[in-house]
Amino acid sequence: MAIKWKHHTPPGTEKTMGLEETLSDTLTQAIRAKDARTADVVRMLKTRLQERRTAKGFTGTVDDALVVDVIGAYRRQLQKALAEYEKLGERGAAQAAQLAFEIAFCERFLPKGLDAAALRTLVRERLAALGVTDPKQVGRLVGDVMKTHKGQVEAAEVKRVAEELLAAG
Repeated sequence: MAIKWKHHTPPGTEKTMGLEETLSDTLTQAIRAKDARTADVVRMLKTRLQERRTAKGFTGTVDDALVVDVIGAYRRQLQKALAEYEKLGERGAAQAAQLAFEIAFCERFLPKGLDAAALRTLVRERLAALGVTDPKQVGRLVGDVMKTHKGQVEAAEVKRVAEELLAAG
């Protein structure tokens, strides 16, 4: 006699939880635990995701790649703000601590990036492969690296390393 599945999914057909559902669960847990900092970060990420979803011209579906893109963009924005608050010293210390917490939270959901040595090696290989010798051609190199390593490296870092390597000769 076959089992009728009314309220549960049959074994083997479970769907793994996507990042959007993970964020929703994290928000629920943070609210229950009265963890305001975590709840605020998740709310902001969900707001950014909703803005992207309702943006003019958006026709795609919300998948994990889109969620990672939104989280990555938010983290980059936080990193820029953190640098500004760190310049203020003691006056910006509390805000800088909050931003550092938010950046660390975002990084849990992002793919592991390349370390400095691996990035330098990658840029050196691409410089040789593309035959880039002039600093004016760095944009072409950055575009090439970003195509193959999106989410693993920051464009500004690739540019900085490429310019260093070209200046060193």
